[in-house]
Amino acid sequence: MRVALHTRVKAGREDDYDAAHREVPADLVRAIRAAGATSWTIWRSGQDLFHVIECDDYGALLASLVELPVNIAWQDRMAELLAVSHDYSTDGAGAGLPVVWELGAESVD
Repeated sequence: MRVALHTRVKAGREDDYDAAHREVPADLVRAIRAAGATSWTIWRSGQDLFHVIECDDYGALLASLVELPVNIAWQDRMAELLAVSHDYSTDGAGAGLPVVWELGAESVD
């Protein structure tokens, strides 16, 4: 499944956010993969962050990570940088941005 998320960096913390993501802990990367994610890409436009996650089951991914010490430490670090953070309180149902349009979904005559 593919999930798109929107988060937001605190004003003036953009460079810190970018720098933190150049140093994502290897243990966290392994845990994200083990939780079923095959891809996680983040784009930044000013303070706005757009994430696209490819995973087996987003709810299961969240459940696997929510209480993991390496993820808790990472989320604490991100809390210092984010005005709108990734929500781990959901089971994944209805999470993420709604799809409005997707190339390939329509027929063209």
